[in-house]
Amino acid sequence: MSTFIKDLFELPFLQNAVLAGILCSIGSGIVGTYVVLRRITYIAAAISHCVLGGLGAARYFSVVYNLPWLKPVYGAVITALLSALIIGWISLKAKEREDSIISALWAVGMSMGVLFIYKTPGYNEDLMNYLFGNILMVSSEELYLIAGLDVLTIILTSVFYKQTVAVCFDEEYARTRGVNVEFYYLLMLCMTALTVVLTVNVVGIIMVIALLTLPVAISSKFFNRVWKIMLGATVLGIIFTSTGLMVSYEPNLPSGAVTIVIAGVVYLLTILFTLFKKRKVS
Repeated sequence: MSTFIKDLFELPFLQNAVLAGILCSIGSGIVGTYVVLRRITYIAAAISHCVLGGLGAARYFSVVYNLPWLKPVYGAVITALLSALIIGWISLKAKEREDSIISALWAVGMSMGVLFIYKTPGYNEDLMNYLFGNILMVSSEELYLIAGLDVLTIILTSVFYKQTVAVCFDEEYARTRGVNVEFYYLLMLCMTALTVVLTVNVVGIIMVIALLTLPVAISSKFFNRVWKIMLGATVLGIIFTSTGLMVSYEPNLPSGAVTIVIAGVVYLLTILFTLFKKRKVS
């Protein structure tokens, strides 16, 4: 731990990593609350796995056609938003079983990503980082992107707070109050898509849903108001990502996996604590 603290003041990449964890926790704390309350975790997971297709495609065209400006994260943003709108439309309009269609999109998105990675010349180490997470590789440019997405998320949440909360809890009541349920549902999915993109660097595509849901699940055990759950989840996310980075630094462990293990342990302890508290009261 002493080595981590010492290097934190000397190494810019470590400072970027800590800052990335803080910024990602803001977005995941806010949007994760919507995901949990609206019970769209499965949809959010499908979006996160479709992202690999965009990452792979952007990397492929960048290398094969010499387009250095085409970063994998740009492909991720486009794919995430596109998959969110497609899945949202299916969820709202399609007569087919939506879980089957969403599963198909999930599988196709991942498969397309694998194919693009396979056909890209050279070793695609950066794409493996997106898959499993490597917060130490976050660049200053990506920090600006994450910060910008955070600002957008905060603005949208502030402006449409009442409408989105109403859609999360009771769609029919929201309709009777004149709320455009379809619009705000798609807006939540787009916010989820952007949050997935900014979170993949921290824990990777495989575990992004855990960072979106676990802090919210813990926070909801102690708070009832939605904005308090968001705030609590954000603080917990910052604690988990910072602790995960600190614990994994010296033994050279994957920081994303360590972060999720810590969050999972705290969640289990929270459940045990609440059960013990209820039993003691009764």
